Amino acid sequence: MVIENSSLTCTGFAGTRQIASGDLLQVAFNAQESIHRDSSVQILIFDDVTSQVIELDLRGTPEELSQRIAKLQDVTAGDSEPAAADEGARKPGRPKLGVVAREITLLPRHWDWLATQPGGASVALRKLVEQAKRANQGKDRLRAAQEAAYRFMSAMAGNEPGFEEASRALFAGDQARFETLVEPWPIDVGNHAKKLAGRAFNCIASETKA
Repeated sequence: MVIENSSLTCTGFAGTRQIASGDLLQVAFNAQESIHRDSSVQILIFDDVTSQVIELDLRGTPEELSQRIAKLQDVTAGDSEPAAADEGARKPGRPKLGVVAREITLLPRHWDWLATQPGGASVALRKLVEQAKRANQGKDRLRAAQEAAYRFMSAMAGNEPGFEEASRALFAGDQARFETLVEPWPIDVGNHAKKLAGRAFNCIASETKA
């Protein structure tokens, strides 16, 4: 996983034991200490939002580790900005919207309809995307939360008893059954899985109230 920003928060595990949660650098320090104590232990660091595994080189001194993380963050921050400036350089006078040109495939009737829209195809497509994002905001949050919980569960509890049933309960929105099924898992793994899944269940509760 690419480190996206310096404010990234994460949770680290040494085997099934949670060793730290919070700022990436501090979690990395704790992970490094765990390896120094036991070089055979498996370290996994998860992004707190997506549950993507953050791959870090934990060798060397704490200072070397800090420098590597800083470089990764600097490189990523530098890569996130040039789109608008480049677009402006290619087409003087065009607003620097940060637009990215990519190919899409539509049927002829779709292109015909887009051509009749005020501002042309690009403007119409952007409006449609924004409308769809607003309309599906709740569903998108739910899906992202479910996927984050499932991603963590697959990495840390794929061989635990009840994993398949717990996964089905997660996507079915059955919180009581989910929490019962993860109870026998290693305590730190189960607690983090329940924390992540709780976001999905809260999304479902919010949609139900609405």
